[in-house]
Amino acid sequence: MLNLQILPQPLTVCKVDGLEGFSMSGLYFIGSTDAELSLVCETDRTPADTLAREDGWRAFRVVGTLDFSLTGILSRIATVLADEKIGIFAVSTYDTDYILVKRENLDRAAGALKRAGYGIG
Repeated sequence: MLNLQILPQPLTVCKVDGLEGFSMSGLYFIGSTDAELSLVCETDRTPADTLAREDGWRAFRVVGTLDFSLTGILSRIATVLADEKIGIFAVSTYDTDYILVKRENLDRAAGALKRAGYGIG
């Protein structure tokens, strides 16, 4: 199984009108469509003028670089957490996946993933 790292910083998921004034440093993800501009960032770096925001997220990072030919990694993690009734917000980079859970579910999520054979660090 894979190893997952719990990231220390609290995260916020928000909808923004633009990114003016947002400092693109630290951990952040931007998603843009014709309907919205979404931002996931460290809570203490969240822009003051969000259209909507939800604080209280924590992240697991899949450790290592994932080859694009690998399949089912995110699906298996999501299934373990869904079986525990833990909702997720997932984002990916070129190299790996990040699975966000609400802060109050972090310990329960870590326990479920350990029982499923994932290394948690």
